Amino acid sequence: MSLLLGPLLRHVDDVSATVWVETATASEVEVLGTTARTFEIRGHHYALLVLTGLEPGSSHEYDVRVDGEKVWPPEDSGFPPSRIRTLPPDESRVRLVFGSCRKPHEDDAFGPDALAAYARRMAEGEETEWPQALLMLGDQVYADETTDETQEWLKQRRDTSKPPGTEVTDFEEYTRLYLEAWGEPSIRWLLSTVPTSMIFDDHDVRDDWNTSHIWRQQMRAQPWWRERLRGAIMSYWVYQHLGNLGPAELAEDPTFQKAIVSGGDNAGLLAEFADEADDDRDGTKGARWSYRRDFGSVRLLVIDSRAGRILVGGARCMVDDDEFDWIEDNAASPCDHLLIGSSLPWLLPPVVSHLQSLNERACARPGWRGRLAEKIRQAGDLEHWASFRASFDRLAAMIAREGRRADPPATIAVLSGDVHHAYIAEARYPEPVTSAVYQLTCSPVHNAMPRPLRLAFGATWSARLASLARRWAERGGVEPLPLEWRKTSGPHFGNVIATVETDGRSAVTTIEQATGEGLAEVARQRLA
Repeated sequence: MSLLLGPLLRHVDDVSATVWVETATASEVEVLGTTARTFEIRGHHYALLVLTGLEPGSSHEYDVRVDGEKVWPPEDSGFPPSRIRTLPPDESRVRLVFGSCRKPHEDDAFGPDALAAYARRMAEGEETEWPQALLMLGDQVYADETTDETQEWLKQRRDTSKPPGTEVTDFEEYTRLYLEAWGEPSIRWLLSTVPTSMIFDDHDVRDDWNTSHIWRQQMRAQPWWRERLRGAIMSYWVYQHLGNLGPAELAEDPTFQKAIVSGGDNAGLLAEFADEADDDRDGTKGARWSYRRDFGSVRLLVIDSRAGRILVGGARCMVDDDEFDWIEDNAASPCDHLLIGSSLPWLLPPVVSHLQSLNERACARPGWRGRLAEKIRQAGDLEHWASFRASFDRLAAMIAREGRRADPPATIAVLSGDVHHAYIAEARYPEPVTSAVYQLTCSPVHNAMPRPLRLAFGATWSARLASLARRWAERGGVEPLPLEWRKTSGPHFGNVIATVETDGRSAVTTIEQATGEGLAEVARQRLA
């Protein structure tokens, strides 16, 4: 078949849209009269079509043609036609769906897939009820935890008895993961119809990716790691990152512009880009993965809390100073609701937050104490915002500043995943802010958390344990937190999907859990 994967509807605003595809061979792709030639990366062929001049608030049924042949939708689709729906001018009613941590194949031990369940409900409903956006907050593919089917494929390709075993090793093997993750019919139709934004987390590369400088040194000592990381970044760039960009940003992206005009294989170009993107020797990164999307009066600001980390020279930051400056600048524009996407939660259960900050200080100690603390950090996944305390505080200060503006957003909410359970937490600053501030966490879409960890996470919301952990952290030299927060819903376990719905200055969030019959609401809360 000439169309291997896609179409994925990615960036959509009031007058433009981008559509991504992967084809079997070099070809010309057409959508709604717009054509584009594919570009090549290691024998794989991709196109990102930029559709402009669309009418605001319009809805367009579309098909995909490859070299003139209609290849989408399939004849036996069973789903409604794929559509491109542009934003109306000054849109104030926005429905955004989000979640993270999705393994493929619904019929397995993980139970019903919440994203597949959402797709089926959406297909049976009215177009007016479809969301304007889907935000996937990391772990779309699991490079270190491959499925049985992929493991069998890997065994035909190389000797999996040698490191890294059944983990993927290069760009070619990453393309297999994306084909598996996005190729299921319900998911494929959903991604063809709902504009989707993405950001990566650790399993897109490897569990605990960029936890610390020591972790990074340990991985760089592995002979297979360099090509693995190159493959991860190269594949992320083409499968996930490009679609996060709008037409103006694509026109200014030098790597994309070189790729679409090269006429040859762009593997060398992308390998060089990947090496530069991971390099932080001078305290900055060579690529910025954070981005901004606007949906009328709703601003979505997505922060890369994984690849952009600075870990060399004693520094420890979620992103470098230049990128944080960019984040702060883009948070400052007036809007009714500011949604901040971060794969890692900003506000964890307070017990966990205090202990992560304490562990960060302990890891900096010399001798065996520091080495022991580092082992605990890696074993316990202590690498969230609270373990990058300077970055935690800077984000807290930015949110407070925006919430105290003369014209503040009605809500400022951090949307996250990663931790394999869902909850809603409300923040309070010592000096009140006008905006309502929340942490909204939704994970996993399709994965699992062992029962002992469920019990542990339930306990970490205990106020008594939080008080003990806070005193312990302060005795260890950790500065007092700049704010407090309390859980208002959760923790909710199982496969879940979350929605934020806005109507003017009002906002509501909903968490739904996948069941054998579809989706069941487990939490609903008015934010403003």
